[in-house]
Amino acid sequence: MTANEFRSSAHEMVDWMAEYLEHPEAYPVKSQVKPGEILGQLPHRAPDKGETMKIIMEDFKKVILPGITHWQNPNFYAYFPANSSPPSILAEMLTATLGAQCMMWETSPAAAELEEEMMTWLKQMMGLPRHFEGVIQDTASTATLCAFLSAREKASQFGVNEYGFSGHEHYRVYSSTETHSSIEKAVKIAGLGRENLVKINVDEQYRMDPHLLRDTIKNDLDKGYTPLCIVATLGTTGTTSIDSLAEISAVSKEFKLWLHVDAAMAGSALVLPEYRWMIEGIENAESFVFNPHKWMFTNFDCSAYFVKDPEMLIKTFEILPEYLKTWSRGKVNDYRDWGIPLGRRFRALKLWFVIRYYGVSGIQETFREHLRMTRQLKSLVESARDFEILAPVPLNTICFRYHPEGVEDADTLNSLNEKLMQVLNASGRLYLSHTKLHGLYTIRFVVGQTHVTEQHVMDAWTFIQETARKLKND
Repeated sequence: MTANEFRSSAHEMVDWMAEYLEHPEAYPVKSQVKPGEILGQLPHRAPDKGETMKIIMEDFKKVILPGITHWQNPNFYAYFPANSSPPSILAEMLTATLGAQCMMWETSPAAAELEEEMMTWLKQMMGLPRHFEGVIQDTASTATLCAFLSAREKASQFGVNEYGFSGHEHYRVYSSTETHSSIEKAVKIAGLGRENLVKINVDEQYRMDPHLLRDTIKNDLDKGYTPLCIVATLGTTGTTSIDSLAEISAVSKEFKLWLHVDAAMAGSALVLPEYRWMIEGIENAESFVFNPHKWMFTNFDCSAYFVKDPEMLIKTFEILPEYLKTWSRGKVNDYRDWGIPLGRRFRALKLWFVIRYYGVSGIQETFREHLRMTRQLKSLVESARDFEILAPVPLNTICFRYHPEGVEDADTLNSLNEKLMQVLNASGRLYLSHTKLHGLYTIRFVVGQTHVTEQHVMDAWTFIQETARKLKND
């Protein structure tokens, strides 16, 4: 492809991208295709001869787009935000154009030094401890795994890295029953064993019970186990409940355990000073992670991982074959030693673009508007005679269900709400997801998409009510 051909194709593609960003609501929020429908339209062999970008782009529109769920549609209320924004997209275009492999300072000094400064910016913006140092990981799942591996090596004095497990460690990790599934996955990958993930029951607000945590650790010590790490969650996946970090950190300090704080989505709210109560006790934490790629307008993937002791992180992962030795080693941050992969993308660039474009005050203003809309919708759900809130609403997620008068059987209500969500999602007008709370099928409504407005939320609530009542009458 010549430069002129690239320029022509790029202009056409950017025009399409701009149109898409202007009118994301032109598509069903949730893909309407059936299993295998996309696969059935794809050739089962690669083309022998190259094809033009015009033909490829037409097939993208015809074959691929119908199978896309549009996370950037303002009527996306499912799971969690996975926000993008124009400045983030523009930065990604530059990143792809440069094609830099940013594994260490030597291979792109600007990437390493910009990443270092972006972690400082975030630390300042969020009120995190000054002694924390940060690195960009791909996801919170990877960051949590890094935390467990570091905790393991600290406890074994790097013995597991050197010799493998002796079989006598009996390490234990503690989290709440509401913790994210990535915690369980990380325990397995780290070789700690799923049976050694101890899930602590939660209180009526779905927060880890710190008294039960303390008792459980004491019992494990009496049984000969080695408590290793506690995971506190700020913003659980199901309800965005906020564990009491102050109380949990006191327990970690008492038993000298690694405390990892998982704030994947909710951490962004720390940009608001009025939400800093969530990190009371953070000074006792060894590690903290949140994802700008969820709520902070920075497209996937970009996960900010902070540690109290970067040397412990580096010693857990560093390896130095001859071909990676450089004159600058020890004078700069070689981020390949701060995590699992050797290869690293230039993720800091999009974070730089986003923070500079919106500014701290612009980010704060959008978050506050999302939270205001959430409170407004919460009041409307509470005032509806046939709907009920099933969990506290500390942030931007509302957990509710349809509960028409005269219907009290739990199984019937579960089936009714499951059907309601299926019908709503099949409409293409919005997208919701669910959880189960004490066995109750619960619909989740997350207000956090970059461009969602009050009108979107109000229209969605009207549609939910109309669909629910029609479903009952049918």
